[in-house]
Amino acid sequence: MDAFWEYERALMANDLVALDRLFAPGPDTVRGDAGGILIGHDTISAFRNGRGGAPKRAVLEVIVRHIDDDNAVVIAVTSPATGGRGQQTQVWNRSAGTWVVTTAHVSSPAPAIGAATWRVVGTPLVAGATSGALVGRSVAVKDLFEVEGFAVGAGVPAFLAEQSPALGMAAAVSALLDAGASVTGIAQTDEFAYSIAGKNVHYGTPPNPAVSGAIPGGSSSGPASAVASGQVDIGLGTDTGGSIRVPASYNGLWGLRPTHGAVSRSGLLPLAPSFDTVGWLTRDAATLAAAAATSLDSAAQSSVGAGLAIAPALSALLTDEVREVFAAAVDGLARDAVSPAALPPDAVSPAALPLDIVEVDLGDLDELFEAFRMAQASEAWASWGSWVAAHPGALGDDIAGRFAFASTITEQQALDAAAAWDDARAKLDALLGDRVLVLPSASSVAPSTTASAAEIDVVRAGTLRLTCIAGITGRPGLSVPALWVRRPTSATPVPVGLGLVGPRFSDLALIGLGEQLAGRIAALR
Repeated sequence: MDAFWEYERALMANDLVALDRLFAPGPDTVRGDAGGILIGHDTISAFRNGRGGAPKRAVLEVIVRHIDDDNAVVIAVTSPATGGRGQQTQVWNRSAGTWVVTTAHVSSPAPAIGAATWRVVGTPLVAGATSGALVGRSVAVKDLFEVEGFAVGAGVPAFLAEQSPALGMAAAVSALLDAGASVTGIAQTDEFAYSIAGKNVHYGTPPNPAVSGAIPGGSSSGPASAVASGQVDIGLGTDTGGSIRVPASYNGLWGLRPTHGAVSRSGLLPLAPSFDTVGWLTRDAATLAAAAATSLDSAAQSSVGAGLAIAPALSALLTDEVREVFAAAVDGLARDAVSPAALPPDAVSPAALPLDIVEVDLGDLDELFEAFRMAQASEAWASWGSWVAAHPGALGDDIAGRFAFASTITEQQALDAAAAWDDARAKLDALLGDRVLVLPSASSVAPSTTASAAEIDVVRAGTLRLTCIAGITGRPGLSVPALWVRRPTSATPVPVGLGLVGPRFSDLALIGLGEQLAGRIAALR
């Protein structure tokens, strides 16, 4: 009991040294909560370092169950300062006269609104039509879309404070409501959507339910977290440089960036209109297709063949573990070694899906990214430069830094960037034709919330060189939850998306192809 109360005092004081000492050393120590399971003393220690302290609470009752002279289970009933009741269960072991925790599980009362994920919620916030393909489905709307009666905040409190309630619905929101879906709430976004990390200095970092202690990816971070945690069925988001595909990859979700211009952006706050798209996040392909169909013109949709392309040079952008699982998936698909009997019942057989995979050279990837970066930054400054300049200190350092760079771009540099972007688009169109480019959705799995700014920048640089291909070409980009990295520090595999970039206006067919490839890859494991 002395050791238990020492731990409790250290927890409330955020005494990281004492907490590390009171948890058993080595790779077998386990800690679990609603966010997932952490394995290994060092992994648990890193989690504590990144969370900024545990929520304040009081211990109401302690129950001890004796296992033997050197092992015991301790159950504590807790009263969080925010209300409700919680519970903490620990297995303690005495080694060399010292008691340490070997296994712990924490249960906390769920907040009515997780402020890092949601800005406002309702039951529902806006009810949908009583008939349609999405009746019974719920939606998290990224805080960039107009929702009648609510101001748009764009992830920036100072901006939100100046806004009036919207007088109407954004077109993409109306489309979902007309199909029977209901809006559960308005979900958080990175500031002005100018990020793919999912961290917001004002509201916090939404949890990543797929990877405990990791960032969710942004800027559609709130919708992604809400979908991955099962709070809603559909996340309505935007993708300018990867803001749907990256959180889909990090959270093990389906995420579609449709053909540029195929979905109305009416009622949407812009970032870089030449690249901005409206898209969706879901837990399964069928829901994604149904959500996308509400806004896409079915008459304009085209089919997609089984001609695939891979770009070996992209592998240099990937972490070792992502490179390994992606190469294994491509090799397995190329071998065409699966019999129809081995596939799931709803998957397409190898005979019906002849795989035609070619290697392509995308050219200088740095030049490709630079054309995108300069054009996007120029448009971002045109969209928000005046507001940012008039509100110093309103943005976090990382986003402020991007706008500061954008402010330095001259008119001639902007024209040169636009010309380079047009040239790159023409070359990529000629190279890819009707083929579907296959690549990882992100250069790494979800980084830890404790990752340094430098580490995040490295991941961001690699990932944007992957995601900018769809942005430059205006082609649809899909992230499929088909690749999984196994780690000794995680009880479950860590997701990374299989990315598909298809011909323009093949959005719905691309989802079907993604489902077929996911079935093939699952059968190959």
